[in-house]
Amino acid sequence: MGSLHTLEVGDDRSEPNTLFRKWGADEVMWTYLEEIPRMVAGSQTFEVFTHIDYAVRAWPTEIAGPFDPRRFEDGFRNAMRAIAESGRALEMNTRRLWSWIPQWWSEEGGKAVTFGSDAHVPVALAANFPEATAMLEHYGFRSGRRPEDYWTR
Repeated sequence: MGSLHTLEVGDDRSEPNTLFRKWGADEVMWTYLEEIPRMVAGSQTFEVFTHIDYAVRAWPTEIAGPFDPRRFEDGFRNAMRAIAESGRALEMNTRRLWSWIPQWWSEEGGKAVTFGSDAHVPVALAANFPEATAMLEHYGFRSGRRPEDYWTR
């Protein structure tokens, strides 16, 4: 599994939640989304890209208003296209169900998904799993033969 949690800032790296306090919200989001294709192209060590919404989680609503994925649609689609063209799967996080993620993923050529619940406590494991599977089925993904198999289109 590969995920992008930090962005390069000079000689250091910072998480989006830190950068939202230093940079404009749009700049953080675009920088994050532009880094994903570089990460995908620069490494063959992972099969699944996780947390494509990582920067969204810290979105500064009080300053920038509610997050609107359509403002960053081109960036998300470009990132998803890079992941799909590399033959990787995309993680669907059941903790936060964003219907635009599986929709855009399927439209950009994504063929496989895995599930993650981002559970940091046992009670949160597989949270919203029935809703997540229904959403993925709506976009043409089907379960594999075994529970651990990727869901594919």
